[in-house]
This record gives sequence, C-alpha cells and structure tokens, in this order.
Amino acid sequence: MTRALMFQGTGSDVGKSVLVAGLCRLYARRGLAVRPFKPQNMSNNAAVADDGGEIGRAQWLQALACGVPPSVHMNPVLLKPQSDTGSQIVVHGKVAGTARGADYKRKKPQLLDAVLHSFRTIAAEADLVLVEGAGSPAEINLRAGDIANMGFATRAGVPVVLIGDIDRGGVIASLAGTHAILSPEDRAMVVGYLINKFRGDVSLFDDGLAAITDFTGWPSFGVVPWLADARRLPAEDSVGVEMFGGANRSGAVKVAVPLLGRIANFDDLDPLAAEEGVNVVMVPPGDPIPGDAHLIVIPGSKSTVSDLKALDRNGWRRQIVDHARRGGHVVGLCGGYQMLGRVVRDPKGIEGAPGEAEGLGLLDIETVMHPAKTVRNASARSVVHDVPLTGYEIHLGETIGPDCARPVAIIDGRPDGAISADGRVMGTYLHGLFDAGGFRRAFLAGFGIGAEAVDHRARIEAAVDAIADELETVVAADALLEAARPVRCRSDLR
Repeated sequence: MTRALMFQGTGSDVGKSVLVAGLCRLYARRGLAVRPFKPQNMSNNAAVADDGGEIGRAQWLQALACGVPPSVHMNPVLLKPQSDTGSQIVVHGKVAGTARGADYKRKKPQLLDAVLHSFRTIAAEADLVLVEGAGSPAEINLRAGDIANMGFATRAGVPVVLIGDIDRGGVIASLAGTHAILSPEDRAMVVGYLINKFRGDVSLFDDGLAAITDFTGWPSFGVVPWLADARRLPAEDSVGVEMFGGANRSGAVKVAVPLLGRIANFDDLDPLAAEEGVNVVMVPPGDPIPGDAHLIVIPGSKSTVSDLKALDRNGWRRQIVDHARRGGHVVGLCGGYQMLGRVVRDPKGIEGAPGEAEGLGLLDIETVMHPAKTVRNASARSVVHDVPLTGYEIHLGETIGPDCARPVAIIDGRPDGAISADGRVMGTYLHGLFDAGGFRRAFLAGFGIGAEAVDHRARIEAAVDAIADELETVVAADALLEAARPVRCRSDLR
C-alpha cells in the first residue's frame, strides 16, 4: 500500500525542498521505497532526468536522497521564466510551448491530467511519496484551477503538512492566517505543521506552538533548527541568490559572477564556492564587477539575448572585456558561453522578440538559436587537463567558429566549447563543469591554490545525510508517517 504526504509552505523559500530531501533520506534509511513528487515547479535551475527530459533541480536532489534515478514524472510540469510575464512550459520533460501568466492560468486545468498520470506512475513503485507544493496555498487568488497546492491535494486526496519559516518573523500569524483564509475543504486537508529555520533555544517557543495549535487546531510535528548543511545543497530557484557564495576569505581567489536577470543553473558555481580558497561574489545589477577579481564566470541564462543586452545597461560588457585585456580569466557556461562570441542571433524569436545582439567578442564564435532543444546527461573529458567530467546539457542554439577548434571538452566523442588562443577565455555547454574534483583541482591550480579532489556529488550526499540525521532528532517522523494516507487509485486519478 502506497502512502503519500504533501508539504506546503506559508510562503516561498520557507525550506520545503530541503526538508523533503532530508525526509526522503530519513525514510529511505528505514527501508522504505520513497519517491519525491512536485506537481508544478517554477525554476530555471533544471536538471536532466535519467528517462530523458527536464525536471526541477530540487526533484533531482530529492531523487538522490531517495537513492533512485530521477524521472520526469517526479516533476511533470516545469515552468521556466524567460521574461517578466511569460514562461516556457515543460510537460513530462519536454517543451510544450510558452505562455504568459493569464494564458497559463487557463491551461492549468488541462495540465492536471498530466500531473495525476505522473503521480500514479511514481506511486506505483513506492511505499511512500513525499509531495512538495509550490509557493503557498494562502495565495487564494490562484486557487481556481490550481495544480500545485490544494488543487492537487484535494483531487488526489493527499494530506498536507504546512511549513512555516520562523527566521523571517511572523510565523504564528502566517500559520494562523493561512488557517483563516483557506476554504473549509482545503483546511480539512491539513494534518499539522512544522516550524523551520529556528535559531536558539527551542523551549523558548513552547508558548508559540501552543498558540498556533489554539488558533488552528493543528498539531506540531516539530521545530527544525537552522540547517547549516542546507547551504551545501543546490538551490531550487534564484530566491536569495544575492547571498550566494562564501564569506570573504583572506588571500582567496575571487570569482565574480554578474547576476543576470534570467540566470539559470547557477548551482554550477556551488563546487567553486565550497572551496576554502575561493570567494564567489555575486554582482547585483548596478554594481561594478570587482576590479580585483581573478576570474569572471558568466553563468547560464534562460534568455541569452535579453541578458546579453543587460550587460550593456549595467556597464558589465566593458568591465568584462577590460578584465580579459588585463590578462584576467573568463569562463562562460551555456548561455554565458554564447555571450562570449561575436554575435547571438534569434531570428525566429525563440527566447523572445526576433533579433540579435552583439556578443562580448572574447571568442571567435557565433550562435544561432534553433527550435530544437538539446537535453541530455553527458560523460566527458577535459581536453586541457585530460581528466574525466560529468554533467548535462540543456540549451537552445548552435555555436560555431574558429575557436571551436580548441574545445573545452570531448562529450560522448564529440568536441564541445571553445578556448581563446591565449587560453584565458573559455566557454562550454557542459553544466557541472566544476563538479569533478580532478578538473576543479587542476583548474584552480592555475590560480596558485590547492583544491580538494573530491567530486561535488559526494559533498551533496554528505549534506543530505547530515540533514537527515538532524531531522531524526527534531521531527516526529513516526507521526508524519502515520499522517500519510493511502494513495487513491480511483478512475478520477487519470
């Protein structure tokens, strides 16, 4: 008998993804076949599932925590924002079009069938399905046609645990307020709550727990402290990305990263930030790129032409070019790789309005956007350092030019990327370039520092273990398991 339990938040960024990942590992350790599920995700931090196609990075992490291959059915609907008002829609891992907010609202009821199909598929191979909501059920203006929170929970009959973030303040009001504005049907789905990100003596919040239960009638499943190890995990989205990176370190190699408006897959930077000798500095719009940076990394982008034009508005184009002319190093990843060339053309308006933008001109290459999207996991080898690489590709467009004769990597037997003649500028479509410990160590040796030859996935595994250890001591795991309900297999779940 498969059981399921859903975790929703009183707001965004309350820690749902991390708690679900930790609980996935906790219950998997107990011998249960656990699977993660998120009906709808909105994120440009995507991963490639083993069965082909894109899913949110958080569901990739949660699959890792369960010890199972990630599947497109773990996140059947993925929205990838590419403008302030529109997103690319990915269904079962494949692009299914684009839509503005109002248009997508009308599409949501049609997508519920895809969501329920995936939920049944995941449930068929599990003892326990841990479901993650999106945003908050308190956004009652979005309730009609909802597939991400209570719309899914009521249709699939999955009970809900609410998560409140005490670190941001007002957690009693957020939980009591959510109780007050939910409809009676939705309110009945809630079986209790968790308090997350607590700092200090938990006993000081005993009266707060009593007050929440008095207001709502919901029991507490525990108070989770601030989990320092959560910082070592890939982020689901760009909320709080300005705080990314390590503290300033004396004598560190400074890596500057311009904070693009449509930044994508910025967890590519996690392995660098984890190194003691490296200080990753996210540069917000309007701020100059630090003149003392040793390396500038231009990350991936969901809207390359738009973000390339933003380099001009922020004065970053000149600063990046001047950095390279002074002998500084520049690395471009995916969309950042495309920006390093002479021009990026989008004649069919795949990422926005048709047009083109002048590139940085640091590599003798050019890119043309095409409708076909490359989505695949990859095994590769560094050309310069002759060490193995692992990663994935998610990109539109084809890049060609003389500098491609000096590739960064050989991916599954084919060359990828380009390196400048002086070796100081390079770009690649391979996400996860810095994950491999051997490559990272060889790369950073060029800056005069020693790095751990540890693959970054091992660090992630260790962080998930540490979080699961903590949750075992502070969460009523047995009570949560008892609150999970059997998955319905009625004909309306199709």
